[in-house]
Amino acid sequence: MNTNKRFILSFVAPFMILISAIGLIFRDNSRKIFYLPIGLMGIVIILEKSISRQLDRKNILKKINSYKKDK
Repeated sequence: MNTNKRFILSFVAPFMILISAIGLIFRDNSRKIFYLPIGLMGIVIILEKSISRQLDRKNILKKINSYKKDK
């Protein structure tokens, strides 16, 4: 995947949350429920990415420490 595409795709989740917030604020009461799923998906995407980064960092640190113990 091209670097420019990755850069643009990194703004998708915050944009989803922004659209959801705007929809919840400015729409009438009967239509507000339709904006909740897009906001929740944006939040889930951000949290999933954050958790996977933390797990990847822990795994890399374990591998580094195992190489240090071998020497």
